[in-house]
Amino acid sequence: MPSPGLLVLFGSQTGTAQDVAERLGRDARRRRLDCRVQALDSYSVVNLINEPLVVFVCATAGQGEPPDNMKNFWRFIFRKNLPSTSLCQMDFAVLGLGDSSYAKFNFVAKKLYRRLLQLGGSALLPLCLGDDQHELGPDAAVDPWLHDLWEKVLWLYPVPPDLGVIPTGVPLPSTFTLHFLLEAPRTCSEEQHGASTDPQGPPSEWQPFLAPMVTNQRVTGPSHFQDVRLIEFDITGSGLSFAAGDVVLIQPENRASDLGRFCQALGLDPDQYFTLQPREPGVPCPAQLPQPCSVRHLVAHYLDIASVPRRSFFELLACLSPHELEREKLLQLSSPQGQEELYSYCNRPRRTILEVLCDFPHTAGAIPADYLLDLIPLIRPRAFSIASSLLAHPLRLQILVAVVQYQTRLKEPRRGLCSSWLASLDPGQGPVYVPLWVRPGGLTFPETPDTPVIMVGPGTGVAPFRAAIQERVARDQTGNFLFFGCRWRDQDFYWEAEWLQLERKGCLMLFTAFSREQERKIYVQHRLRELGPLVWDLLDRQGAYFYLAGRRVGSLALMPLTTLPDSSGHCASRVRHGPEEFSC
Repeated sequence: MPSPGLLVLFGSQTGTAQDVAERLGRDARRRRLDCRVQALDSYSVVNLINEPLVVFVCATAGQGEPPDNMKNFWRFIFRKNLPSTSLCQMDFAVLGLGDSSYAKFNFVAKKLYRRLLQLGGSALLPLCLGDDQHELGPDAAVDPWLHDLWEKVLWLYPVPPDLGVIPTGVPLPSTFTLHFLLEAPRTCSEEQHGASTDPQGPPSEWQPFLAPMVTNQRVTGPSHFQDVRLIEFDITGSGLSFAAGDVVLIQPENRASDLGRFCQALGLDPDQYFTLQPREPGVPCPAQLPQPCSVRHLVAHYLDIASVPRRSFFELLACLSPHELEREKLLQLSSPQGQEELYSYCNRPRRTILEVLCDFPHTAGAIPADYLLDLIPLIRPRAFSIASSLLAHPLRLQILVAVVQYQTRLKEPRRGLCSSWLASLDPGQGPVYVPLWVRPGGLTFPETPDTPVIMVGPGTGVAPFRAAIQERVARDQTGNFLFFGCRWRDQDFYWEAEWLQLERKGCLMLFTAFSREQERKIYVQHRLRELGPLVWDLLDRQGAYFYLAGRRVGSLALMPLTTLPDSSGHCASRVRHGPEEFSC
């Protein structure tokens, strides 16, 4: 039987599912199979009825939500009017990526697998459930599953015997070629490419709004271990509109010092310009890159050299290495047997791509420029809860940013790319512009004026609730109950004066937990338990909505609800989980 074209479709939030999907594409090409790899929402889903062989790679975001780049597909595939024989010609497999510490572990992959069977598809293999919590990460489940997948695919669709498998040590052709220009172009629109201070349409990932930064204020005490910033942007003329619970996405850039080290390690001239050409027809060039583009712009704004490299990085780097000892080590780190060593070398200390390249200098200096976009992932935007309401602050957008910095066994501290970049910007020294856009968040608040709202937001998790309270107060909506927790009243009690003023006006009931101000640590879950009768009365008799936001707070803060008197669970539909506030 002739080999059909393999289609690999992915839904990815942080890039892991995309990385696995691209690995599938490489494995297919090594086995001489035609293969297309696409994000689910970039694929015309109506053509799915004509696809004979499809592998779906899906992450689960938040509390069981599909990733942003598969939401349109998700809505379509679950239409009730789709015939049960829609996909009867399709052989499929589903690979899920999730985190078993969450209640809805791999929820998206499980639900999609069942739906494809309902629509008549034939499963090649049982569902694969990759788990971030495994000591070896998702690869512990993915590696054996892929071995079985290729056995099944090649048994059903054998390739001609005269076409052997391309060995793993031989690099596949690069996706793009870089054609360097002998001299810089006379006019260059790099700074204005994509992002704009005067957008022609709604700001988006492909056309962010360059928002002037108005203030960048540290809001934690000088002796507090955590640097937290309240940052305000002017969005005049942007066309941006948002409501409480929405998020802003910010596109960060690499530090100038890292850019210099990277170019030195690879022998690149940051001021040299190039044009980008795909090797195969139908492959689009990255929309974020101007043509022509300088090496400086590519490294500063596109290549995520500050991220922790995945296994695929070491696989390709080994193929490109001319140095015997370095190549041997890279092969070991990319092999199934070397995953514990890779975890110890990279994941545990959070070693970055730039640091790995500096550890393998002979290999780094020999990397062909054509492979840069295959080797290094793009910088992904970071999402932050919007901490202000347009009703209270017209033409302004505020965020609360915890600057991520911590120590591992490596000498240099680990820094969050976006939070550290934002913290370094000083609008007092001159104009500062930040590329951003807005998307709907996971929290929506009741519009009825007499519906109470209980909000649990310790630390920076309180950010979306500030927007909600401002919005509700402006609309004369009462019944606002806020549970806020932090370490010290005088160090990290965000918006203390604002909350107390709203309390005096009768617009808010505030309950606080300062964990370090007494011998026994007190958290928001303790306050919830103490006030159990009030919380239960609000939920059971007054129809209140219950919201949670903050890093890993959900299960802890929900525990007291299970011990409330007469808890029957019928209020669960009014419990909302907010973002985890872990943008870095």
